[in-house]
Amino acid sequence: MLTSEILRRVREIQVRTGRQVADVLAGEYVSVFKGRGMEFDEVRPYVPGDDVRSIDWNVTARTGEPYIKRYVEERQLTIMLMADVSASQDFGSTTRSKREATAELCALLAFSATRNDDKVGLALFHGDIEQYIPPRKGQKHALRVVREVLAHEEEQAAASQSEVGWLKRLGFVWKQATARQHRPRSPREATDLGFALEFLMRVTKRRTICFVVSDFLDDNYEHAMVAANTKHDVIAVLVTDPVELDVPDAGLVALRDAETGEARVVDTGSRAFREEAHTRAATRVEELATRFASLGIDFIHVDAAGDVVDPLVRFFRMRGRRGRR
Repeated sequence: MLTSEILRRVREIQVRTGRQVADVLAGEYVSVFKGRGMEFDEVRPYVPGDDVRSIDWNVTARTGEPYIKRYVEERQLTIMLMADVSASQDFGSTTRSKREATAELCALLAFSATRNDDKVGLALFHGDIEQYIPPRKGQKHALRVVREVLAHEEEQAAASQSEVGWLKRLGFVWKQATARQHRPRSPREATDLGFALEFLMRVTKRRTICFVVSDFLDDNYEHAMVAANTKHDVIAVLVTDPVELDVPDAGLVALRDAETGEARVVDTGSRAFREEAHTRAATRVEELATRFASLGIDFIHVDAAGDVVDPLVRFFRMRGRRGRR
C-alpha cells in the first residue's frame, strides 16, 4: 500500500470514527473504564489523624515506626492494542480485509482513549513482534497507531489467491506432496499469541486495559492469556470474515493457506461441504466465547464486513451492567 493511500485511509478512518467516538462511544467508554479503582502510590510515615486502616503493618514491623500506604485514584488509564498482522489477517471477501477492520477497531479505541486523556500503545505481532509503540497521549500519537496497523502489508503477498488457514483449523486437513509444504515459514506466516502476551508482560509495568485483536488461528495460548489477565485487563477481540462462516457456492475453487502455503481445490458447489464448513466455523466461534468466559476474559466478536461500532457498544454496556451488580 502506497504512502499516499495509507494517509488517505487514515484520514478516512479518522473522520468516520471521530463522529462515532463523539456520538456513540465517548459516554460508554467513560462509564466502563474511568475511575475503576485505586492504585498504590507510596508508603510514608504515619501522621496523627491518618486513618489507622491504612497502616502498612509489614513495613511498620520492619522499621519499628508506623507507616501507612498511600493510594491515588486510578483516573488516567493505559490502553494497549495488541494487533495480529499475520498473513491470515490480509484475507477479505468484501471491500475490507480483516486487517483493515482491525485498523478501524484500533482507531475507535485509540481516539476514545485520546478523547479521555488516556494513554494508548500498540504492539503488532505475528510469529514474532513486528513493532512496538509505547503508550502515550495525544491525537498525533493515536493517528500514528492507526497508520502503523494499516501500513503493515507485505509487498509480496499474493492478493489474488484465496487464503484458507481457517479451513485447516476447521478440520479440513489434506496431504500435499510438494516441497513448499516443508519450507521454513517466515514469522509473518505464523501466529504466536503466547509469545505476544509474554512480550506484553515484559514491557508493561503498570496495569493496562489490553485488547488482543486477532483471528485466533493459533493453539496453546490460553495459559499466556490467563497470566496476562492476572496483571492486566485482557479483552479478546475475534475478527472474522463472512466467507469464513458461510462459504458461497462458487464451484471448484483453488485455495491457499496464507500461513503455511498449503493449497487445495475444493468443490464449494457441494451443499454438504458448505454445511459442514458453516457448522465447524460457527462451533469454533461459540467455543472461543465459552473458553474465554471460563478463563475470566471478556470476548468481542467483530465481522470484518460489518460495523465495528456495534460490537464495542454491546461490550461496553455489558461491562457497565456487570460493574453495577
